[in-house]
Amino acid sequence: MASFPRSSTHGSSRSLLAYRLVLERWHLRSKEFSPSVIGTLLKTLKEWLAVQSDSSDPQLRGEVIRMMGIAAKRIQDLGATAQLVNPNMTEMIGGRQVPLPPVLLANLGDDPKKPTVCFYGHVDVQPAKKEDGWTTDPYTLTEINGNLHGRGASDDKGPVLAWINAVDTLNTLKQDIPVNMKFIIEGMEETGSGGLEEIIKKYNHFFSDIDYIVISDNSWISRKPALIYGSRGNAYFFVEVKGSERDLHSGSFGGITHEAMSDLIALLDSLVDPSGRILIPGIYDDVATLTEEEQQLYDKIEFDMEEQKNKIGVKKFVQSTKVETLLHLWCYPSLSIHGIEGAFYGPGTKTVIPSKVIGKFSIRQVPNMNLSAVKEKVSKHLENVFAKRNSPNKLTVTMPIGALPWVTDAKELQYEAARRAVAKVFGIVPDMIKDGSTIPIAKTFQTVTQKKIMMLPIGGSDDGEHSQNEKISRDNYIQGTKLFAAFFLELAELHQKKQKYSNQINKD
Repeated sequence: MASFPRSSTHGSSRSLLAYRLVLERWHLRSKEFSPSVIGTLLKTLKEWLAVQSDSSDPQLRGEVIRMMGIAAKRIQDLGATAQLVNPNMTEMIGGRQVPLPPVLLANLGDDPKKPTVCFYGHVDVQPAKKEDGWTTDPYTLTEINGNLHGRGASDDKGPVLAWINAVDTLNTLKQDIPVNMKFIIEGMEETGSGGLEEIIKKYNHFFSDIDYIVISDNSWISRKPALIYGSRGNAYFFVEVKGSERDLHSGSFGGITHEAMSDLIALLDSLVDPSGRILIPGIYDDVATLTEEEQQLYDKIEFDMEEQKNKIGVKKFVQSTKVETLLHLWCYPSLSIHGIEGAFYGPGTKTVIPSKVIGKFSIRQVPNMNLSAVKEKVSKHLENVFAKRNSPNKLTVTMPIGALPWVTDAKELQYEAARRAVAKVFGIVPDMIKDGSTIPIAKTFQTVTQKKIMMLPIGGSDDGEHSQNEKISRDNYIQGTKLFAAFFLELAELHQKKQKYSNQINKD
């Protein structure tokens, strides 16, 4: 573990130097916090994970709203002013109008001499049930071999709490924080961030004095810390085939009716080939050309193919080399089939012909791909395949989720600050990577606020977000708190240098 060396920046203020010395003493005292402090950090995480804030289940919407209130109270305890803003919108789920949860906006500090950084996170989670294959209760924090298991531990309650813990610890040390801070926390990220963009536009004054927006809702690609400068988008599709008015007995009607399930299977089979190439005509037309400079970066990224295969339990990947695998994960679109609604899936046998089935698949998009064009190409392809079957059944194609990809310049000031902070806390220079998943808010922030965006993850590559037995390592949770505290300092110092340089240029 590296120490926090004294800055050699001659222009650093006394407060920044004092802050650095506090971090030095804090870091050298022990690798971790005292047992009592760790107990408090784990207790809070346990309380947060116990809230079943699954934003996809209308029956649990009250839990999402309750979780937003818990987060607001915790941030207010830091000394921040916080407000829960209601989107005044509903969403239709299963024929019901379900209210959207509020969005949390909070402020801590307004010193015009300091940079202002806004932290984004979310406290809703993916669905989780013990019977889905979890070895522990998904809503009970369980520590196993240094890992803290529970739904939301890594995505995203753990990282949100680590940021809060960093501020809280510095308050406890009576140390002036070198940045002004804002928070925007939501409860609908896992289902497309409904209502959030409208709030960002309505409350644009909240973002007017922000210099940097930091997102910590991702994970590293290996055991090595990483910073993320791009993510793929997501176009999610429902392809519905409607046949008979009711489910039918296959003995009475099999062989004489056009079955909706058969149509759907043919449609899904037409989407992607065994090599992973998407078969929809024109889908690759707008994919951004990869620069030679970026491709060369991939040679240096830590990514062990064998370790990754063993981790997820597969015998081989589609691609045979590290670079090709990373390119297909980050730079090319992919299509995944997720499930079929309306089909029989329980144990045992059932000889039913379903009257209506809905196939669900998504396309992870990359920069330059246009959502409208993607939807048009997908719909046209499915309609053409369906027409060739000469089926009297009804086909309906919809796109309930459309999130754009995001990319930024990894050479910007906030990334340099994060690189320094990672080096101080973890003793290593982080990899610069992209994320194959989708963080819809990144593109929204970039487009609407025109602020500098970065992704600073603390989740490990094996955390299993969205999967069974999700976890965050105890070390990442604790050290992540220190990482954020160190980032505050590095960002403040670099921002101060930038401001002095700009002032000098203006004088000259």
